Amino acid sequence: MITTVNISTIRPNPDNPRLIKDDKFQKLVKSIKEFPEMLQLRPIVVNDDMVILGGNMRLKACKEAGMKEVPIIKASDLTPEQQKEFIIKDNVGFGEWDWDMIANEWDTEQVQEWGVDLPGFDFNDGTDDFSLNDGDKPPFQQMTFTLADAQAELIKNAMKDVEVKDGTQFGNENSNGNALHQIVLEWAELKK
Repeated sequence: MITTVNISTIRPNPDNPRLIKDDKFQKLVKSIKEFPEMLQLRPIVVNDDMVILGGNMRLKACKEAGMKEVPIIKASDLTPEQQKEFIIKDNVGFGEWDWDMIANEWDTEQVQEWGVDLPGFDFNDGTDDFSLNDGDKPPFQQMTFTLADAQAELIKNAMKDVEVKDGTQFGNENSNGNALHQIVLEWAELKK
């Protein structure tokens, strides 16, 4: 049962392993200010001692937003072991975003304002150099691909066979990344 309590009666969980970075935290604060009804739909979960099991960052953001009361739900029936399990499972992000759907059916600026980090690549005027879009952030990105076994094998073999022209390292010494970059460049040349 959801009840509303004074925010000062809730205690943050010192054993909460979840962190939130400054920019995401500010997005959460903004989200709570703009859409406080969200808290009724996803209240803070506490144990009988009013220690948070789920919602440490929401509590912190509610305090930052100046809220005096927040909705909670008590998880009175959970054993201490189940409480520990809940803390982790409440923070695990199952599933993945359908990036094509987000790009085609949602306002991506709005989705980013809501706290979703969108993947992206910032290429400059068409040359082979990558441009930075985050100030001091290194010009490297890790990319993950889901491929069929046959596709993965073809790419691995192509990466072994490709020679990076003129020994160019494209800003790093990652031979796999450089080989993949070269394959893409050669493919782009063939498409012309």
